[in-house]
Amino acid sequence: MSDPSSVIDDLHRESEELDLLVRDLAEVRWSLATPAAGWSVAHQIAHLAWTDRSALLAVTDAEAFAEEVEKAIASPGGFVDEGAEEGALLPPATLLADWRSGRKALEEALRAAPTGTRFPWYGPPMSVASMATGRLMETWAHGQDVADALGVTRTPTDRLRHVARIGVRARDFAFHVRGLTPPATEFRVELRGPKGELWTYGPEEAAQRVTGPALDFCLLVTQRAHRGDLAVRADGPDADRWLDIAQAFAGPPGQGRASKGDAR
Repeated sequence: MSDPSSVIDDLHRESEELDLLVRDLAEVRWSLATPAAGWSVAHQIAHLAWTDRSALLAVTDAEAFAEEVEKAIASPGGFVDEGAEEGALLPPATLLADWRSGRKALEEALRAAPTGTRFPWYGPPMSVASMATGRLMETWAHGQDVADALGVTRTPTDRLRHVARIGVRARDFAFHVRGLTPPATEFRVELRGPKGELWTYGPEEAAQRVTGPALDFCLLVTQRAHRGDLAVRADGPDADRWLDIAQAFAGPPGQGRASKGDAR
């Protein structure tokens, strides 16, 4: 993406939409459990604030960010939860203010970054656009957890296109992180957007393909819903395997979510 301003604009809008869900939330409701085991609404916002701070360090102070990476290496299974737990202990008003100021600082830093700049991250280095896209994906995914906890149904937007794109591009990573060999050829992915338009990825003549609603695909690759509860379909054995392990986020394999049928 030559001009990252559009995805930064969408990141801003996605953050504002989540902010609307929590800005007037009674203090007691910040402790509501979300679908992520052990995480309350406060944990979700605290995680976003923590990750925004990490991203800001990566953009503005690579040396300081390298120290954060060392902490992550020292506690690979716990550093994310520890960051969320620390923030969740803050009074909700303080946590909300911290999240707002942090995301504003990150947005300003991304807009000011010279074209072509790449930043260190917990995985491969990130361009301005990829950093903004990653933050949008996380904001949307953790926003879904908050919405579920509050019993709110969100209206899908075209911003899902960014989440879907990461999910498609992260296909091989999902295999690698599980010690599996990625398929040798690309898949065709055809997703129906919120307005009925078709979003396509990969060669049209691909032997294997994935189809379905863009919302369901995004819920799948962010592991916010079980595959069995979604209308995403695979044609081909490798594509079918991918849908079982897909993840759009960096780091170790996620635990995913249980099927709604398991609760019955």
